[in-house]
Amino acid sequence: MQIDNLTMDIYLISAVILAGFACGFINTIAGSGSLITLPLLIFLGLPANVANGTNRVAIAIQNIVGVASFSRQGVLNFRVAIIYAVPAVIGSIVGANIAVDVNSELMERVIGFVMVGMIPTIIWKPTKLIQKLVSYGDVKKRILNVIVFFAIGVHGGFIQAGVGVFLLIGLTIIGDLDLVESNAIKLFIILCFTLAALYVFLINGHVNWQYGLLLSVGNGSGALVGSRMAVKNGEKFVRAILIAVVVVSAIKLLGFGL
Repeated sequence: MQIDNLTMDIYLISAVILAGFACGFINTIAGSGSLITLPLLIFLGLPANVANGTNRVAIAIQNIVGVASFSRQGVLNFRVAIIYAVPAVIGSIVGANIAVDVNSELMERVIGFVMVGMIPTIIWKPTKLIQKLVSYGDVKKRILNVIVFFAIGVHGGFIQAGVGVFLLIGLTIIGDLDLVESNAIKLFIILCFTLAALYVFLINGHVNWQYGLLLSVGNGSGALVGSRMAVKNGEKFVRAILIAVVVVSAIKLLGFGL
């Protein structure tokens, strides 16, 4: 019986770390990797709000590794990243305070529909149209940035899944950055607001450290591999992964299986 229990423990640990690796890799290149880890944590017996909080531990480690890797490769512009991070952090605190008590099922359906609607903007980046509506350096542009990234922060604080995709879309369209630059800034933003959201979950007792630290091993490794591949293979590779992730995520969030 002890051998059987040991075997089960090994399988469980391996499954959690592998899920974390897949999550960290996908999150670093595109987003929505939490669609792998959140269901796993719930399957392992954690209440949905505890699973949501526990997942933030691994996401924080993942983004520390990813930010460091992109920075070493000379891709990350910290000045630009901070500008977008501030409203996102404020939004995440609002979202996390909502998430500790609210069921996320309806939100997942809404996110799924929005993701489907965003696919054309990933394939066809309407930067020129956006620039005509809101010019660079204009007060309207700065207001739009604050509103968009505050809203993304609220979503990220509420439920982590999908936030990377929305950040990439916001950074590539509104910020007019390529997908490799956007990925680096995305990770910095997520790191900032994840730490803020994690604090909210911690003070409400919604973190399981055992699973959180196990996931962190996988997430951190996946982020290291993903960041290197993103820089090495360039924007076309990232765009292809992003489109695939959006389609699969939308199908899952809308309840069509997978």
